[in-house]
Amino acid sequence: QVQLVESGGGLVQAGGSLRLSCAASGRTFSRYAMGWFRQAPGKEREFVAVITWIGGITYYADSVKGRFTISRDNAKNTVWLQMNSLKSEDTALYYCAAAAGFTLTTMKLSHEYDYWGQGTQVTVSS
Repeated sequence: QVQLVESGGGLVQAGGSLRLSCAASGRTFSRYAMGWFRQAPGKEREFVAVITWIGGITYYADSVKGRFTISRDNAKNTVWLQMNSLKSEDTALYYCAAAAGFTLTTMKLSHEYDYWGQGTQVTVSS
């Protein structure tokens, strides 16, 4: 069992930065791939980024590549999402998620993730 709690969301002007944190409980945190998803009002939940549990390999949605950075510290049971050069279209509820299984084919699919946090709101004003 893994419990996830996100923090760090808020209101920021376009061009600004935010750093989201996801604190995990559970002894096997290091064995999960950790992902960030987001959901804007009226839209489906979409993949943002993921980091594997072996090697810390990262993958990003094209829309955030070069602006967002995902990282993790298994000793601290924490994963972060550093968001720079924020745009109004980044406004959404951001979720942290954990997946016991990981493949390049399924990493962007929300239903492949086993545990979810409650979300943290990011609002970017233009």
